[in-house]
Amino acid sequence: MIMKKTATFITFLALASLSLSACADPQVGTPNTTDTNDKTTPSATFDINQIETVPEIAALVPAELKEKGILLNGASTDYAPAEFRAADGQTPIGYDIDITKALAKVMGLKEGQTQHAEFATIIPALDSKFNIGASSFTITPERLEQVNMISYVQVGSSYAVPKGNPGNFDPADVCGKTVGILSGTYQQEYMQAKSTECETAGKESVKIMTHDLNTDAITKLVGGQYDAVLSDSTVTAYAITQTNGKIEQVGEVIEAEPQGIVIAKDNQALSEVIQKAMQYLMDKGYLKQILDNYGAGEAALNKADLNPGK
Repeated sequence: MIMKKTATFITFLALASLSLSACADPQVGTPNTTDTNDKTTPSATFDINQIETVPEIAALVPAELKEKGILLNGASTDYAPAEFRAADGQTPIGYDIDITKALAKVMGLKEGQTQHAEFATIIPALDSKFNIGASSFTITPERLEQVNMISYVQVGSSYAVPKGNPGNFDPADVCGKTVGILSGTYQQEYMQAKSTECETAGKESVKIMTHDLNTDAITKLVGGQYDAVLSDSTVTAYAITQTNGKIEQVGEVIEAEPQGIVIAKDNQALSEVIQKAMQYLMDKGYLKQILDNYGAGEAALNKADLNPGK
């Protein structure tokens, strides 16, 4: 997510008919129609079993993690196509979920698991609860002060507006507009900066509406309560599909930036293993295959940098 959580689970099924509001708990929800169920899953399942364990990488896995055998990822599973929920409303799916499984396979672990967590709570829970955070974290200088990050994709942000842009929302002039964003993300920082610019120019500030779930923001947008929602560009594109075209993108993609897997700052050993495993996935073409499965292949990077820009 910038956070740039530059990303929906089952609730989008409800949005498609506007008969239900987004759930407060992403583990709760029921599909609305068989037709929209197909939109919540990739066109084909990526076969993790085709990925090999790499002995020289597996040998570097910290002893405690190796003994446990499970790479545990924290992700806000409301940000499709990166991390969301399958039609059963329970199972995490998305390219970050598949990438976690792939990393575990390369590292010689039994499996890679993903558990839901609100986005802003993931970094504080590293090491104590999660081994990694694969949840659309944009790499920023501020975040690099908190955690180690391994780059793997590059994603920008874009605005979604109701179909036809009835509020005449202009990305170049957001002053006085009501904009929904996911709490703790780069988008929040971006909108706060824009709001400050408006105030400095003597204009009305931006009404920034933060949400713990991206689907809540999209629900408000579809219902006409917001002028726009700012999300990762991949998320915006997916949300358009999930709402059956009730929203659309306006303006160009903003500030494409690399995103990274987050790891506790003092866990250098795991950071280096994840970096090597990610580079292996890149070199073998597995990363792009996983992303292609969710229509995001163009976001793939070819170099897994540890703390790029530092």
